[in-house]
Amino acid sequence: MRSWFIGLVFGMLLCATGAHAYDPLDPANCNGADGNDDHALIVARVTATPRVNFVKSPFDDDFKATQCPAATEACRNSTYLVTGDLVLTGRVRGEFICVTYQSPTAKKHIWTSGWLPSNALTPVAPMPQPQLTDWIGSWDQQQGEITIKRGAGGKLHIEGLMAVVGANDVRSAVIKADVAVTSGSDTVAFVDDGSIPFEKRNEGECWVRLQRIGPLLKVEDNSACGGSVTFTGFFHRKK
Repeated sequence: MRSWFIGLVFGMLLCATGAHAYDPLDPANCNGADGNDDHALIVARVTATPRVNFVKSPFDDDFKATQCPAATEACRNSTYLVTGDLVLTGRVRGEFICVTYQSPTAKKHIWTSGWLPSNALTPVAPMPQPQLTDWIGSWDQQQGEITIKRGAGGKLHIEGLMAVVGANDVRSAVIKADVAVTSGSDTVAFVDDGSIPFEKRNEGECWVRLQRIGPLLKVEDNSACGGSVTFTGFFHRKK
């Protein structure tokens, strides 16, 4: 009985050790381009030709890629992006940058995250000094839509719905706000219904940041607009 108990405890310890092999705070692990309350995520375009492979994090290969990220064949992932793909960029580690990518043709709101060589990317600047008409329109993504219209007093009236279909349920997030636009700014940012200044937001309040990037509308939020669902990503203007 005693030996059985010792074996059970030993097995539990082994399981516990394995469970802690993945450390989400390990700076070598890329978990995606994290949003920042104070600074907009930077968009970059893949300029490597004809493609660039993702680079592994230590938790890949059943936690055996301990020497990654590195410019080695062992750290080279089979997944890749092609020239022209757009990504959201995060922190830098040596010669690599942590990115998040979403296929514009995917039917689901699925992101791919990982390290890419920094020299395979070129930052994309937001549209300089967008006018009111540059924001107005219906913008859609695979599982969501944002409509921007002229509001009262020169504001923008913004409404959006994101619905993510799961195995057993549908989770959704909603935004509805009237937002004043700062002349010459490349960013529209608001909290909840737009009545609270963005710089005075409180923890837990839904905040959203919009930027025009080429023909796209880039959206960021803090996943607090309902249902643990995020609007973050690229939206295309409906014709």
